[in-house]
Order: sequence, then C-alpha cells, then structure tokens
Amino acid sequence: MHRAHTAFSLALSPMAHKNFATWLLKSNTSKQMAKVTAAAAVRTYNSAAAEPFANGSTASYVEEMYNAWLRDPTSVHTSWDAYFRSNSYVSPPNLAPVQANTLPLTAFNFGGAAVSGAAPDSKTIDDHLAVQAIIRSYQSRGHLASDLDPLGILTREKTVCKDGLARRANEDVLRQHSGFLFGEQDMERQFKLPSTTFIGGDEASLPLKEILNRLENVYCNKIGVEFMFINSLEQCNWIRKRFETPGVLNFSPEEKRLILARLTRATGFEAFLAKKYSSEKRFGLEGCEIMIPALKEIIDVSTELGVESVIMGMPHRGRLNTLANVCRKPLNQIFTQFAGLEAADDGSGDVKYHLGTYIERLNRVTNKNIRLAVVANPSHLEAVDPVVQGKTRAEQFYRGDQEGKKVMSILIHGDAAFCGQGVVYETMHLSDLPDYTTHGTIHVVANNQIGFTTDPRFSRSSPYCTDVARVVNAPIFHVNADDPEAVMHVCKVAAEWRATFHKDCVIDLVGYRRNGHNEIDEPMFTQPLMYQKIRKHKNCLDLYADKLIAEGTVTGEEVKSVAAKYENICEEAFALAKTETHVKYKDWLDSPWSGFFEGKDPLKVAPTGVKEETLIHIGNRFSSPPPNAAEFVIHKGLLRVLAARKAMVDEKIADWALGEAMAFGSLLKEGIHVRLSGQDVERGTFSHRHHVLHHQLVDKATYNSLQHMYPDQAPYSVSNSSLSEYAVLGFEHGYSMTNPNALVLWEAQFGDFSNTAQSIIDQFISSGQSKWVRQSGLVMLLPHGMEGMGPEHSSCRVERFLQMSSDDPDYFPPESDEFGTRQLHDINWIVANCTTPANYYHILRRQIALPFRKPLILCTPKSLLRHPEAKSPFSEMSEGSEFQRIIPDRVAGENPSNVKKVVFCTGRVYYDLTKTRADKKLENEVAIVRVEQISPFPFDLVKEQANLYKNAELVWAQEEHKNQGCWTYVQPRFLTALNHSRDVSYVGRACGASTATGSKAQHIRELNALLNDAIST
Repeated sequence: MHRAHTAFSLALSPMAHKNFATWLLKSNTSKQMAKVTAAAAVRTYNSAAAEPFANGSTASYVEEMYNAWLRDPTSVHTSWDAYFRSNSYVSPPNLAPVQANTLPLTAFNFGGAAVSGAAPDSKTIDDHLAVQAIIRSYQSRGHLASDLDPLGILTREKTVCKDGLARRANEDVLRQHSGFLFGEQDMERQFKLPSTTFIGGDEASLPLKEILNRLENVYCNKIGVEFMFINSLEQCNWIRKRFETPGVLNFSPEEKRLILARLTRATGFEAFLAKKYSSEKRFGLEGCEIMIPALKEIIDVSTELGVESVIMGMPHRGRLNTLANVCRKPLNQIFTQFAGLEAADDGSGDVKYHLGTYIERLNRVTNKNIRLAVVANPSHLEAVDPVVQGKTRAEQFYRGDQEGKKVMSILIHGDAAFCGQGVVYETMHLSDLPDYTTHGTIHVVANNQIGFTTDPRFSRSSPYCTDVARVVNAPIFHVNADDPEAVMHVCKVAAEWRATFHKDCVIDLVGYRRNGHNEIDEPMFTQPLMYQKIRKHKNCLDLYADKLIAEGTVTGEEVKSVAAKYENICEEAFALAKTETHVKYKDWLDSPWSGFFEGKDPLKVAPTGVKEETLIHIGNRFSSPPPNAAEFVIHKGLLRVLAARKAMVDEKIADWALGEAMAFGSLLKEGIHVRLSGQDVERGTFSHRHHVLHHQLVDKATYNSLQHMYPDQAPYSVSNSSLSEYAVLGFEHGYSMTNPNALVLWEAQFGDFSNTAQSIIDQFISSGQSKWVRQSGLVMLLPHGMEGMGPEHSSCRVERFLQMSSDDPDYFPPESDEFGTRQLHDINWIVANCTTPANYYHILRRQIALPFRKPLILCTPKSLLRHPEAKSPFSEMSEGSEFQRIIPDRVAGENPSNVKKVVFCTGRVYYDLTKTRADKKLENEVAIVRVEQISPFPFDLVKEQANLYKNAELVWAQEEHKNQGCWTYVQPRFLTALNHSRDVSYVGRACGASTATGSKAQHIRELNALLNDAIST
C-alpha cells in the first residue's frame, strides 16, 4: 500500500504531487489501467493547453463539457450526462507531440471527484486507499475474527465502530487501519469498489457502512477463509467471487429440508448406537455430525461435475456413521460387528471402527452411479493418507483419467493428528508431483478442538491445525460446524475448486466432541470447563431444526417424522442383525479384484521362464540408444554402460541390472503394467540401472528404452520420488491394492532407510491380508550387505521382517508337489535374499505368476551389482527354468561323503565364503548352500540337503550380528526340518547394538574372523 501511494504521488508531480490510485479508474478501462501501472512515474498534461489551435472549436467545447461532467455530473445537461456515462466519448486527438511516459489527465476517472487540470484533494485519495486496504485486510485476515467455535470459548469480542455498530474485525484483522474507520458522517459516503472484490455484485460503488457490513458478513461470520497466501490472482479472485457475491448463502426450502434430513440420519445413527450399545467403544461423531451431510454434499457436487469414483481415508471417529450414511453400507452388517460372532472366513479381523468397504450405488441427488471406497486403516492416525492417494492414482491410471476428472480422493482428519503427524506433510508434498499427483484432494478436518486429552495450545505451535496445507497453496475453509448451511456452501465451493483447478483444499469443520476420546472415557478429568459448556450445548440438529421451524420451512411434526422414520430403519436392521450367526470379513473389503481369483487353481504357478528370443530382444533394446541417437547426446560414461550390456547380450549372460530389465520387459510384453518408485530409482542409488537416459544438451529430453520394447506392450513407469519413505511406501502400497495384474515396486535408497516407513510395513503390508482380507503384491527392494559402509548403509534390518513372518517355526508342513506354493499361500509375505540375477528375475516374475498376491521383501545387493561372478546365463532364465528356493553346492554335492562341513548362508556373503574356500582349497570338504528364499522357510529342501551330507557338521554363516540378520529366524526352523536330530551352529559376528562398525579396519577384522571360522574343518 505504501508503494502504491508513493508511485501515484510521483505520478502527479507536475501538479503538486497529488495522490491517486489506479483502482479509482473506470472499471472498463483495462487498457488504460495497464498503461498506468506499467509506468513508474507517468506525467499528465491538459489536452486543451497542448492544443491552443482548437480553442473555441466544437471539439474544445465538448471537452470542456466533459471536464465539467467529470467534476460534477449534475452540472451538465442530462443528455450530456447520459452520453458521457455510456463511455462512448473519446477525447479529441492530440496533434501536439506526445512525450514518453505521459497520459492525458482525462484518462483518469475518480467516480465524480475527478478533475481536469486539478488533482483531487489528498483526503479523498487517502480515504479511498484506506477503504481498499480495509477490504484487503478482511480478505487476508478476516478469518482471525470469524465466529468459528460452536462453544463460544474462542469467540472474539466485537469492536464498536464509529457508526455505533459492533463488528468482529479487530486489530488482528485491520492492524494499522483499525483506528481509521472514518467518522459517523462518512458511513453513508459512496466509495468505488476495487476490482479485487465482489461484495458489490452488480454495483460499482457502495456506502462505507454497507462495505463494512458485507465484508463482516463474508469474512467474520460462520466461515473463515484463508486464501490470500495463494500466489495466483486467478485462483484468489475465483475464491473471492464464491464467497463475496451477494446471495451465495441463500438456500431454497428444498435444499434446507435435504440438509435437515441428512443431519437427522447422522444424528439418529449415533443416538441409536448409544442406546443399543452403551458400553461399547464406537468412536462416534457426536459434536460434529454435520460431517456426514458435508461429505454427501462434496460427493453430490463432484458427481455432478463428472466424478465417478471417490476413495476416502479417515480415522476411527465417525467411520461407522460414514459407512452407514455416506456409503450406505447395509446397517445390519454394521450392527453384526457389535455382536462378537465368530468369523465365517479366514483372517484375524479388526475392530469395527478400522474396517473399510467398497460400494457401488446410485447417487439419488444427481441420478448418476458412483463408486465409494473407504480404505481400512489402523489406529495409527493419518497413516492411511498416502495409501488412499496411491489407490486413487492407480485407479486414475487404469481408467485413463489423466486429469483426475473421474476419480478423486477425500481425506478426513482429526485436528490434533492433522498438525501432529509428519506423514500429513509428506503426503501433501506428493500432491503436485507428476507421477504422484491425484489432481486434487479434498481434506476434511473433523475439528474437535482437542486431541484425546490435550488442548490445542499444548499440541501445536501454529494458529490453526490446518496450517500445514499452506505449504502447497491449498485454500483453507474454516467453518462453524453448528451452521449447516455455511458448511454446505463451503463443501460446494471445495468440490468446485477441485474440479476447476485440480488442486488440494481443506475444509476445517470446527465442532466439538460431546463424549470423551471414546464413549466410556471421562473427559471431565482433564477438560472440566469445556465439558461443562458441552453438556449445556444443544446439538446441531436441534439448533437447525429450531431455525427452520422458526422461519417456516418445516414444522415440528415434520422434524419428528423424519427422525422416527430413520429410527424404524435402524430397528429393522437391528432385528435382522440378530439373525446372523457369523461375521464375514469379505463384506468389508475395500479393494475387490473382480474376476481375479475365479477359475484359478489356487496352487498352480505359471511358468516364469521365457523364450530365449524374448530375452535377446529385450536385452538388445535395453542396451541400445534411442532411435535418433545422432541427435540424442548421451553421456560418454553411459555409452560404455550400453556397450557393456550389448556385449553381455551377445554372450547370453546377464548381470543384475540386465536381469531386472528382462523381468520387467517380459512382463510388459505380457501386458503387465510395471511401476518402479523410490528415491533415485531411475538411475539407481549405485548408478547401475539407468532406465532413463538424459540428453546432455537439452533439458528434460529423456529416453526410456523399457517403454519402447514392443508396440503393444503395457506401460512402464519409473519414478524418482520425493525424499520420503513413509508417504511414498504407503502410496505404492495403495497403488498395488488396485490392480493385481501389475508389478509395483518400491526401492529404498539404502535398506535401513525403510524403517522411517515402519508404520506402513507393520500396519498395512505385513498384516493387511489377515486384518482386512486385502492382498497386495507390492515388492520392497532393500539394498543390504555388510560392506564397511557404516551403521546406516549396511543392514535393511531383515530380522524385523522375518520376526513378522507368520509361519510356525515348529511346524513342518506335509510334503507334496505343491509344498512351496502352499507355503506361499499360507504366509503373510515373502522374504528373500537372492545371489544371482536369474533368481532375482524369476522371483519378480513369480509375483505375477502366482494365483494370489503376497508382498515380497527383497534384500538387494550393492557390490554384487558389478561383481564379476554375480552373473547368470540366459539358460537360467529361459523356458524350463524357475526360481530356486535353495541353490545347492553342485561341486561338493558330487561327492557328499567327502564333505565335512555344510555352510548354509544367504546373500552376498556367499561370494566371500567361496573365495575363502578357494583360497584354502577346501572345495571338496566344505559345501556352501545358499538359502535364497528365507521366509517361508524351505523345510523340505533344507532336510534334503542335510540328508545329502549325513556326516557333515552343519553351520549357519551370516555377516550380520548374531542378534540381527536371519539367525534367530532360521535356527528353530533348522531344528524342525532336521527333527531335532542334528544341531546347527552359528558362525558370524557377535551380538551388537549397532548394525555395523564405522571403522573400515574393524569391519575387515570382523569379516576375516567370520570367514575363517566358517571355512574350516
């Protein structure tokens, strides 16, 4: 404002530095506005003075009339007034030479207070500038004084203005302008409205009192809008128009009755559960019941705008109500969950307020079909956020919905979790990334103004719980949850915003929590004053019903009738639920795979080997530059990489990167979508993959050979992610839930970094099928190996994944031809540490070949990526070959009676062991057996190997510390496989707190000790 004032002071320097502002120009003189604002110091001149030859002429007379009209429109005849108001008058041409940076003074119109040859007085200009500043103050900070708290605890006192009216806008809003509200005599003065406000509607100017009243009603009433931080004028004006235009909050009687009906159902559902299950935890929505009509309004408007599928994630509070009244899940299925019945299907199940669902139904308001999914989630608040986003992105991808017009996500949050959980920030930062965006998410915060027992003043440092959304320029709409019509308007605007700009927005439903954290909790222990107010406070339904009755929209009998009708529906469902004898977990599946399991042998695995010609074709394409190689400049180092790959293809051998590419390429050929995601995955942490070649002279010009293997192949996506594990792994897990016929992989930069995503691993990946009958074929690639790189770049903590494996260490399953497949079917996930590119190739392809889906945890190599012996011939990947759960020692196995020791191991330590054995020339006396698939444990093959070497000592060698790695997992299973008839000894590092030493010398010393102990007789 200071800069604007100064600029326009300079503009009139030939006229005693009088001040004026461009926003006082006629609203239709946009070209003149552009000229004015482009000039740093524009000088004015009087056209009559510059054209003395025209004095006394008709042109001069017309211009004098025009100037007189500018000073006072009533001073000229009404015909001239009408003529000049029509904007058809153009000043006479100026034949005098026009100097640079000049405009005729008649180009400026001050709404009746303008001049010709003399500037308006300084007070007039200052007053107009002050009005503009006040308008902007309301737009920027009006939310600070809005009436958001239904309980009135945080409601600000009103300020009495000079016209005697009390208004909410205080010094927090108006700042230095708070004392400049003019005098009482100025309240009826007309002020021209700037183009940055829509409060006037069709009127160009308003009295000051009306300006203040309208601003107060828009920005300091039941809605508080935060949007002025958005760095797009178009978006800011869009929001201004939706809230400032007069009449936007006017609802028809039919719309009001619909709101009342929906609110009645939401309130009635909670009341029914409280009556029937008074001692049960259900995490009800009392105090924020308006969230149910709010969600339905968002879905209605979005459906009208073209959305066909909505995927929702939410915490436990209000989940049952959402399932019942938003998704319209059969009430009897919900009530059955309270009965404590046995399950009719496999799995451990979950508590009722964690369960998800999938519903296809007709939206009765828009008469369009809609798919609604509520994703199951644990008590770990906000953990479901990235999962929902991944599932949404996947559904958009498979529908070809590149702009997010058909599939959208809604995330529901609690106030304490939204600002307290870091995954919210991580997920927000995926919102605009090309390979992760869902083209706009609507966030709804059920703001209880408390977190469990913690006041907001102790749970966040920011003014609002929603401030995290500001980092992605998402508008934030705060609204008093006791004003249903204000809530509906905000929801309509949010849905339209998402459809228009495909960006995130936040609805902050400021309500309260009528009960404690759950229904059997006592909140008066910690918030006595708040809950004294809550006990006396009418619920939203009663308040709204009273309002509609008072205005004559409905009658008291109608209100009672709607409530009674819904209670009868609940009673009928309750009676039906009593007839159920079992609960069915499959009724709560959030991601059904229609047709995937039907007609399949559940224990038949498709072949994973492919024709050698296919391998050669993929290898040649993968090792070739783009077709226009002459124009596409490739880094010289990468030319050597491509040449080395081509040489391997010619020799029919594959290293790790080539084996991976052949797995991907062959799946793409078969129509299987492959998505690889994670930090730096395009190149690979260890510069081995190079799936994306970059033009060295042209920015953003890239080539991905795996996208151009075959003309009719499936799409291949490789995406460098943000520097996040928690959100990105959750995203990819959600992506994998959508389509079983896709290979979705997430790679950690180093394996141990995955522990920042432990919630996703523990709550979703390892246990998702057991809790929610939801399968996932997600692959986690975790670089692992003790190579002297220190504590944080060595171990992927494989022991944690093994500890969560669900196979019984004391149970040897019955041996049969389908032994390995049955083990995979029965376990919760697969943990492997491959030593050859061929086995890596097969285990990736097996993920799709299986008739079911299981997560795969793969310890991947680092030094083996370039190890000369870590290569596989094409014959081990072609037709007839398959994944080897155990790789036996073929040399020592020729004369097993000569073998004195059998060393079982897994992963890269095998190559250290074989080198040491060769150095000691003990190839015939020490057998080294590789356990490639650690979990489920290959009981049958371990038994077979032990029987082969009946007289040999059996040891397990690992490079990890004894309390880490695989030892604690494999030891009891070895004993079970051997029927406790033989012992297995441990060889390796001693127990340790850290995963690895930071000293290179100590690392070498520990490794040599391990190798010498293992390779000895």
